[in-house]
Formats: sequence, C-alpha cells, structure tokens
Amino acid sequence: MSTCVNERVFVDSPLKSKVALFNNFADRHIQGQSINPFSNGSRVGSLPRPSISKEEYGKPPKGSLSEIRSLKATIHVSREMLQLCQVIDQCGERLFSVEEKPSDPRKVISFGDLFAIYTAISDKVVGILLRARKYNLVDFEGECLFQRQDDHVPIILMKPIEDITKFLEERIQNAMKSLKECEEI
Repeated sequence: MSTCVNERVFVDSPLKSKVALFNNFADRHIQGQSINPFSNGSRVGSLPRPSISKEEYGKPPKGSLSEIRSLKATIHVSREMLQLCQVIDQCGERLFSVEEKPSDPRKVISFGDLFAIYTAISDKVVGILLRARKYNLVDFEGECLFQRQDDHVPIILMKPIEDITKFLEERIQNAMKSLKECEEI
C-alpha cells in the first residue's frame, strides 16, 4: 500500500461483499414471493396472482427438474408394481378352483411367502404393495403389513395379469413420452 495521503486505495472488504450477497438474495426472495400464490405478503408491482387449475394443482411446473424426477419415479414404481404383480401371478394360487368359479382370475399368496420371494428382487415390498393397492391391482387387510407379524395375511391379485400389464405398460409409456418432452424443453 502507498503511504501517500492524496492517493485513495479502494479495497473490497469482506463485509461489503457479504452485504451485497445478502441484498441480492433478499431481492430474489421478494421477487419469488411476488408470484407465489400461497404468499400472504404484499404484491410487487402489478403482477397478477397466477391461477392454478385443478389439473396443475400439486404438480411441478412443466419442464422443471421436479417434473423430470416425478416422471422418472413414476416409471420406476410402475415397473416395480408390474414385477410384483407378475411374482404374485406366477407364485400365487387361484383364489377359487376352476370348477368353483371358472371366470374368476384372482390369485392369492400369503404375505410371508411373497416377502420371502420378493425381497430377493427388491427391499420395498410393503411400499410397492401399498402403491399397487392404491391402483386396485392387489388387495389385503390392514393399513400396513409387517414381517413375521402379518405373514398369514393373504395378498390377492385383483385382475388378470394381462390387464395389469396393459395398464402399467401404458402408464410407463405415457410417463416416458412426457419425460422425453420435458428433456426437449
């Protein structure tokens, strides 16, 4: 540094850069809150509050990373549900004999047997069962199943495997199509 009195040396202090960084963050936050439909704060400028339709509610913005992650998760979970239903179809027994009800396609397997078979494939047996029940692909008693405690609970495949495969493959294809569209944006 110079010792000359007339010469001014400007040094960017660490405090000054931190204040600028904070102000930049605060400005971005205020701008984000101005378009946030759930913000109770004051509106900046004359920006209208965005309207959200029933179809868009609870879904990530189109083309966002959240939407891409959601579509990838849909594909993954649908494949796991299909695999689980195929295991039940292959290893389960008919709910009724062909003589009793020839048109009843349902198959049944105990949770303990399914757990023993499916854990070699995936460790998410209960979660996938819950998701499959949400789509009425399987049914069982209770809210959640626990290993050993609920080994006797029957898991029922509610539809023919062909119908399940068609439904889940269509779901996977739709998600893959949407994912491709997102990645092109």
